[in-house]
Formats: sequence, structure tokens, C-alpha cells
Amino acid sequence: MSCSLIQKYNVAGPRYTSYPTVPYWDESSFSLQQWKHTLKRSFDESNQSEGISLYIHLPFCESLCTFCGCHKKVTKRHEMEQPYIQAVLKEWDLYCRLLQDKPKIKEIHLGGGTPTFFSVEHLQQLIQGILAKADIAEGHEFSFEGHPNNTTKAHLQALYDLGFRRVSYGVQDYNDTVQQAIHRIQPFEHVANVTKWAREIGYSSISHDLVFGLPFQNLTDVLKTIDLTNSLMPDRLAFYSYAHVPWIKGNGQRGFKDHDVPKDEVKRTLYEVGKKQLLAHGYHEIGMDHFALAKDGMYQSFQAGTLHRNFMGYTSSKTQVMIGLGVSSISDSWYSFAQNEKDIAAYYACLERDEIPVVKGHVLSAEDLKIRRHILNLMCTFQTSWAEPFMDFAERAQVVEQLIEMQQDGLLAIETDRIVITESGKPFVRNICMAFDLHLKRRKPETQIFSMTI
Repeated sequence: MSCSLIQKYNVAGPRYTSYPTVPYWDESSFSLQQWKHTLKRSFDESNQSEGISLYIHLPFCESLCTFCGCHKKVTKRHEMEQPYIQAVLKEWDLYCRLLQDKPKIKEIHLGGGTPTFFSVEHLQQLIQGILAKADIAEGHEFSFEGHPNNTTKAHLQALYDLGFRRVSYGVQDYNDTVQQAIHRIQPFEHVANVTKWAREIGYSSISHDLVFGLPFQNLTDVLKTIDLTNSLMPDRLAFYSYAHVPWIKGNGQRGFKDHDVPKDEVKRTLYEVGKKQLLAHGYHEIGMDHFALAKDGMYQSFQAGTLHRNFMGYTSSKTQVMIGLGVSSISDSWYSFAQNEKDIAAYYACLERDEIPVVKGHVLSAEDLKIRRHILNLMCTFQTSWAEPFMDFAERAQVVEQLIEMQQDGLLAIETDRIVITESGKPFVRNICMAFDLHLKRRKPETQIFSMTI
């Protein structure tokens, strides 16, 4: 990738796990009643045909990882587990009462935080309580994020027995200096052990999360991490760009200097060479920042054109409804978004009043729904079409005009009824999506609120 293109397109921009992005939600016209109404409508439309997804946020961590952008609470007090599990089950009960018909669960994902902060018994209590009020959809996928330092074989076995078949492990980088800087110390042996245990138990998809652009990281570190990862041959990989946003994350990302973080063409080289190494090891590029072996369901979904993206990231199947349970979780009814209270005390207080703990959200307009489809198409299939029903919108000509320069730079092809991202354009998919982002065009942020795109 040319340095001139990196310099030209390396701007602050969203990662598009939603459209509109959270800073552009219109909270003034949103209410809990609207959320309930749109959720019930969407659930009635889709529950029987495709089921629903559940994202459950388990926020506790024993130590702070400074690269992390997730909502978490750092504590060593494990007595906090049981009250939190009870609160999540109470929230689920409130949703089940609202929905009336029995939910059919297609996906469950346990995220965090550190889900394996919780004991085996408490995780069993949580999942058993969820499933007691639901049916399980055919072809369901249950997954969780495991910390290599505290995921036990008992964790893996218990969740497998409850229907979980996919686990992802946060690796980041194996260099000691990098691990010290991001406060995530975990030897390769820990990752090897939990990967081996998952295979022995029978998990069908094991994922490792790697990060490039971390403080003090160089090309040797990235290639060593990829080669060690390849020796374990996980079924899929995420190869994320480190989002350096100390103005948002505060002191957590001030354990090192700004000049310790790789930038621009240096950072992009880490990705380009790393990607080449992954492809050489037999991985296939999927969407943005993801790779999978040909046998993995995510690759097969990408090939079939059924890959989906939401607040959980990429998923191999789509559901119209995603309910987020737990503090800070975000839900999606397709017609609206809703986010829970971020403060645990406030979250508990809502549930004690028998209230669904939603604190803010956004109802999508007809225009939002069209742009959302275009951005999902670009993020998941690297193309989008005007020819699809209900996909045209008033400002299409202005969007295409902005894309002409990107076409001249070789990033995409503008055809009669569609836009196709080229191989050279894939690293710039966020920039291409920004051309469609009408909220961003109409109200540019006065200060930097997004990470850099390259």
C-alpha cells in the first residue's frame, strides 16, 4: 500500500458495528416505550423464522488491560458474581414477559470484561436460567470469550455441555515488552493449554484475537506472534488495529508515550506483512480484520454471502433481533438500538423497580435503514447495489460523487447499479463506508471521537 494513500485516508472514522454510530444516536426522540414497541414488532416478525441473538456482558476483570476499549469493572471481589448473575436473569425475565411468545435462541455470546472471571457454577446458573425460558434454534451458535490465564478445563467442559461450540481467546502479542506495556501478561503456554483443552473437549471453532499497532510492537513481534499462533492453528483469527484513544480511555492508555505507538505507514506495514503471513498459512481474509480457515463456518458464511455484522462484530448468521443483557450492553431490533445503564448501581436500581435498564437509544428513520443496509453490504461482502429493492436514497448522487476520487485511487469500481471494493480498497473499507454516512457528513465532530482508520 502506498504511503501517499495511507497519508490521504488515515483519518478518524467509525468501525461501523452499527449505523448510525453511537455518537449520532438521536436520544431526544427516543424512549423506553419506543424501544419496547420496535423490539416487539421485530420479534414477532422474525422469532419463528430465524430466532434471536443474545449478547451477555460480564464486566468484571481482575486487572486492567490498557489496550481494551470495552466497558469493564476491575475488581478481585468474586462475591460480586452472584448478585450480577441474579440481575441479568431478572433482566431476561423482564424481556420474556414483554415478548410473551417463547424466544427461540439462535446465538448467545458471552463477552466482557472477562467472562471466565465467573466461576463454573455461576456460568452454569446463568445459561441454565436463560435457556429455561427459551427454545434453541436449529443451527444455533453459542460462543464465549475466554481469558487464557483463568479459563479452566472445567469452564470449557461446563459451557460445552450447555451447547457452546465456539471460544475466542485474547492473545494480542507474545512479546514481553508489549505485554508489559498493555498490562496483559500471558505466556504462550497458557494459550496453548486452553486451545488444546477446547479441541480435546470438542469445540468446533477456536478463535485467537491478535492486535497490531500496540506500543513498542515491531514487525518481528507481529511475525513471531503469527507463527506461534499458526503452530496452534485456530480455526479463525481476528487481526485488529489497536485503537489509541487516550482522550477517551484516560489514564489506562497513558502507561506509555504517544511516540511508543506505531503510526501511519509503519503501523500499516505491520498489518500488510502480517496479513501476507496469515494467507501463507492457509487463512482466508473475511470482511474487515478477520481471517478463517476454509473449514470454519465464518469463511463458509462469507462465501455464501450470509456474513453479518453487529455490536458483537462479525457473525456467521443473521438475526433481526439482538438483545443485550447486562450493564452497558447494546440491543438491536433492526428498527432501533438501545443501550443499558453503564453504572452497575444504576443498572441494579432499574431492575429492582422492574424496569428494563435501558438508558439511551435511537430509532432508525427510513433513510437510516437504507444506509445501514449499504454499510452492512460493504463491510460484509465488499460491495453494495442500488438495484436491490428499497436501496435508493435522495443523496445517492452526492455519495457517488465522493466515491469517484476513491475510484481514481483504485479503491473501488463504480458500476451502473453497484459499488465494488477492489482488493487494494479492502484496507480502506471504513473510509468507503464513511462516504455513505449521512449523519457524519451533516454533523462533523468538533473533536476527535473515533480511532484512526489505518
